[in-house]
Amino acid sequence: MRKSASPALDVRKQLQKNGRMYTVYSLEALRDYGYEHIEILPYSIRILLENLLRNAGTEMVRRQDIDKLASWHPDMTDPSSIAFMPGRVVLQDFTGVPALVDLAALRSAVARSGGNPAALNPFVPADLIIDHSVQVDFFGTQDALARNVEREMERNRERYSLLRWGQQAFTRFQVVPPGTGIVHQVNLEYLASVVQKNTGDDETILYPDTVLGTDSHTTMINGLGVLGWGVGGIEAEAVLLGQPYFMQIPEVVGVRLTGRLREGVTATDLVLTITQYLRAKGVVGRFVEFFGTGAGKLALPDRATIANMAPEYGATMGYFPVDEQTLAYLLASGRDKKQVELVEWYMNEQGLFRTASSPEPVYSVVYTIDLGQVEPSLAGPEKPQKRIALSAMASTFSRQLPPAAAPSMEGENNGGCWADEGGACDLTIPDCGCPEVSEDGHRLGCFEVGGQQMLLSNGAVVIAAITSCTNTSNPAVMIGAGLLARQAVKLGLQVKPWVKTSLAPGSRVVSRYLEDAGLLDPLQSLGFYIVGYGCTTCIGNSGPLDLEIARIIKQKKLLAAAVLSGNRNFQARIHPLVRANYLCSPLLVVAYALAGSMMIDLVHDPLGLDADGYPVYFKDILPTDEEIETVVKETVTPQLFSSSYSGVFSGNESWNGLQVPAGKLFSWDTDSSYIREPPFFKDLPATPRPVSDINDAAILAIFGDTVTTDHISPAGAIPVDSPAGKYLQKQGVARMALTLAF
Repeated sequence: MRKSASPALDVRKQLQKNGRMYTVYSLEALRDYGYEHIEILPYSIRILLENLLRNAGTEMVRRQDIDKLASWHPDMTDPSSIAFMPGRVVLQDFTGVPALVDLAALRSAVARSGGNPAALNPFVPADLIIDHSVQVDFFGTQDALARNVEREMERNRERYSLLRWGQQAFTRFQVVPPGTGIVHQVNLEYLASVVQKNTGDDETILYPDTVLGTDSHTTMINGLGVLGWGVGGIEAEAVLLGQPYFMQIPEVVGVRLTGRLREGVTATDLVLTITQYLRAKGVVGRFVEFFGTGAGKLALPDRATIANMAPEYGATMGYFPVDEQTLAYLLASGRDKKQVELVEWYMNEQGLFRTASSPEPVYSVVYTIDLGQVEPSLAGPEKPQKRIALSAMASTFSRQLPPAAAPSMEGENNGGCWADEGGACDLTIPDCGCPEVSEDGHRLGCFEVGGQQMLLSNGAVVIAAITSCTNTSNPAVMIGAGLLARQAVKLGLQVKPWVKTSLAPGSRVVSRYLEDAGLLDPLQSLGFYIVGYGCTTCIGNSGPLDLEIARIIKQKKLLAAAVLSGNRNFQARIHPLVRANYLCSPLLVVAYALAGSMMIDLVHDPLGLDADGYPVYFKDILPTDEEIETVVKETVTPQLFSSSYSGVFSGNESWNGLQVPAGKLFSWDTDSSYIREPPFFKDLPATPRPVSDINDAAILAIFGDTVTTDHISPAGAIPVDSPAGKYLQKQGVARMALTLAF
């Protein structure tokens, strides 16, 4: 693409907007140096190119790096690496705490060496959102939220004190307190600016908003046209200390979206379809960029839903370029009008704003997905890419998941017997006259609720959770769930008593528009009370099941199920006793809570009977797209976002009442079993030892396909008999006893 070798690039341009001068690193100016086809590069490559131009002249970015990226083409096989310096970093509390510990340890080392510890701060702005620690211990009651928050503060007091110390000790480091929302949703609704400013002594530089996060679903922000993805803690810490993220020049897969979604089909159904399709194609390590007439018609929350699950379809990210939908969302979410005007102007000046007349970029490969072919779907029982059409769910369940042995419960009575097992029975559940096996061969267990005997069988839905940034960021599916719940309550339907229901909004905005629309009450009538503002069930913090139900599942070896509006359903992630986990829209979460079983065909079987004894079907309570759209327009307003985020960094009384160490150095507690000063920076030699290559290193472990961290180190509860659990007990950490009831 380049004509000839050129001298050092001079692409800094002074541009005026509304009487103010801005400095930009002009992509258009590259034409003066022989790069003639910038306008047909993938938009994501153009943003990386601007990043190189802005950081050129440092030892990390060479002229040949710019040349290679500006000459990107579909058949490129150059394995070269480039240095990417994001504009900011986002962290969640699980991964953010270790990062902050390392920064605090560095400060201690600086102080020991006689330096000024206050001079050590993040190199780029960093926002930490506390969202991964709230657990669904309490549910189904009005006070569930308050009780879960109280329990969260009890469990995490030491961690949160560290984070509050960091908030006041470091510059360019902000903490969004617990009870605010999920990191990716807060990023989408509030933190992201699309275009960033860096104001110095004599100029203001404009550049695209870019971000790296310590969570794989950082990709959700790609739906807003912001380049970003998830990285490991070490990479994020390197960026915080001023080092770039080194990456290979990526292949870029173009996905052309055509047509439009049919009536009753949601963005959740679409993203599960895309996940299945792209997993089969193989996009690991690649950028995915969406385009086409169908993409242009998708509302931004739908785009964010698709971008969120890039890790599930295997891509580094799933990117939607900035366009009119981006601007509309920025205004609708309460962003400053002048900032939105700046976004439009800058992105147009840089050739980064997509319109219907923009040249179609060249891609490594192009796939086409017709939105009109998408159908209502779930994914499971243990992989996000295992899509199942709603119409086939009931027939697929027993065929796909025959009854299997229950998880090992060493040291516990794992009694129970079956007609085909023989031998003596040693049931610890009182005999309530239930048969061991139903007429169709399914295993049964029985329990009592309010004096009424209940049967629990394979396929029973024991967890129904409206949770996760994937869907709680999307008003259409959340309001759709509320409308469905309202109609179900009107017709007299009830959630089955064995279902643990929970509603965990991704931000305060969600609960406010549900309340304003009069939809929070019907959701609560069905047991979907707000349990917290965080990841909850999707991250594995589903909390314990009712003790009697848990005992029946273990003793009868039942194959219990969970439905959640999340993005992950790997084995052992949702709950150790629940081995069949299905991802679906919030509307289907409510529907399956009413059904109480995965064995019911929602297309043909009734959910229950109305007050007059007539059957009620899923289609009878499903709202129309027009009904949903009307409520969205009436209730989801810019003022709602502005007021909800007005005190985003303030925190509640419990957060502000934490005892926080004072000063620029952290006071390490040598007796702590959780937060200790790491030894990395102790006794450092005055002259650093030279770094040498590592040769002939031994392989520590080899894992099979799709083995995840959920199998190794779950983010949820630590089992008492696990190595970690045993270690903590030896350290004197007591197990917190929990007793829950319906």
